Amino acid sequence: MDVILKEDIQNLGHKNDIVTVKNGYGRNYLIPKGLAVIATTSAKKMHEENIRQRAHKEEKIKNEAQETAKKLEKVSLSIGAKTSSTGKIFGSVNTIQLAEALKEKGYEIDRKNISIPEDQIKEVGKYTATVKLHKEVSVEIEFEIVAE
Repeated sequence: MDVILKEDIQNLGHKNDIVTVKNGYGRNYLIPKGLAVIATTSAKKMHEENIRQRAHKEEKIKNEAQETAKKLEKVSLSIGAKTSSTGKIFGSVNTIQLAEALKEKGYEIDRKNISIPEDQIKEVGKYTATVKLHKEVSVEIEFEIVAE
């Protein structure tokens, strides 16, 4: 079953992508939740026209994302966490703390667009995270976890 996505869905596709999914997933989850519509012939024609009209606007958004990516490459973050004497963190550091640290530096980035390979960090040290600014633009930022 081909569907046109109305929103970005992780591990499936981005908004306005035409993707092939299993019938049950499309009928029972994507379409009832308003995340997608069936890609009929007429829907595909409307979709192509919408994409054509948005191409200029999309290019501008992509350029802004690339400029932000260049600025983010230079940013160094330091996140404080309460630790034990051995360097283990009480709790963990995740994307929420990274988003808050970026907000303090003046970058408004949603935590859902930040991914840490380790998922949750439980020790003091230096790590990298991937920030997805646009479907074609992502940047890796380095951050350090320090003891408070």
